[in-house]
Amino acid sequence: MKTILHAGCGRSPLPAWLDGQGGQQIKEVRLDIDARCKPDIVAGITDMGDIGEYDAVFCCHCLEHLYPQDVPKALAEFKRVLRPGGVAVVVVPDLENVKPTDDVVYESPAGPISGFDMYYGFRPWVATNPYMAHHGGFVRATLEKAVTAAGFEPVRMANWSEVDLVAMGVRP
Repeated sequence: MKTILHAGCGRSPLPAWLDGQGGQQIKEVRLDIDARCKPDIVAGITDMGDIGEYDAVFCCHCLEHLYPQDVPKALAEFKRVLRPGGVAVVVVPDLENVKPTDDVVYESPAGPISGFDMYYGFRPWVATNPYMAHHGGFVRATLEKAVTAAGFEPVRMANWSEVDLVAMGVRP
């Protein structure tokens, strides 16, 4: 059985493409700083504590909530809790062609998302939960540089959607 640490899980499940591909049994361990999300582990991604080893770490729309100086700490924690050969999958908003305006960039299940929301956090959520504020952001080059600097190799980059970047790196 493979174990996936869902770091910064919020209330979201793992995406279907990570859950049991090829008939393989997957165990999801959910980690979030906000106890209201009912994670298995209540901790921040910059200091996860003694939580064991995992085959993969999945972190979706979480790194942008950190200040830039804390991103290397989070990536170091991902690497620390991965078994050798384990994979980190990091998804962030792609700010490459986004301006922080009220112009709607895309429609989400939560409502319209503007460039301002992509830069600073979705305003309705930030209003009720300060953890949802964005303190940093990424374009392809900065995400790849951060994941590579954390010691993952190789690092593969892709666009997950028109507004999302994904980096996948292996712990040597």
